[in-house]
Amino acid sequence: MPLKSNRNVALSEQDKKGGRYRAAEAVSLEHGKARQVWLEQVPFPLLLVKQVFTNKDQSQGLVYLVTSDTALDGDRVMGLYQERWQVEEYHKSLKQNASLSCSPTRTRRTQSSHLFLSLCAFVKWEALKIKTRCGHFALKQRLYVAALKAAFGQLQGLQPSNLLGESSA
Repeated sequence: MPLKSNRNVALSEQDKKGGRYRAAEAVSLEHGKARQVWLEQVPFPLLLVKQVFTNKDQSQGLVYLVTSDTALDGDRVMGLYQERWQVEEYHKSLKQNASLSCSPTRTRRTQSSHLFLSLCAFVKWEALKIKTRCGHFALKQRLYVAALKAAFGQLQGLQPSNLLGESSA
């Protein structure tokens, strides 16, 4: 799980008992290395991992990850977080782009039909994503822009001067 950089951690059980906490960002930690820490109000030790990554715009990002599985190493924690993040993106796209969350259904049959059709829509979004090399949200934005242009064109055709056959010269 990601941890806010200002979340207080203790570096030893004695520090926890003594109330000596510091912000996670103040802990000396290398990228990908795991360190056992204790969080306030958490009765057991956790592993803290610092992950540094490069964004698409070449800026540096930083996230602190924690896990209760103290047998893992830093690379495994980062790998699990990457897998988890892909699942989060799937759920977000399923809810927002395939309209899973917009179901006005009440009966079991209509709910299961809506779920099935939302999954079908997601598969179509994925096919378009692969074909166009463009993400779901960018594709949705393209569709909205195209729909707005078409609607505006229709609206222009309905102007009173166009209906009467007058030219605007």
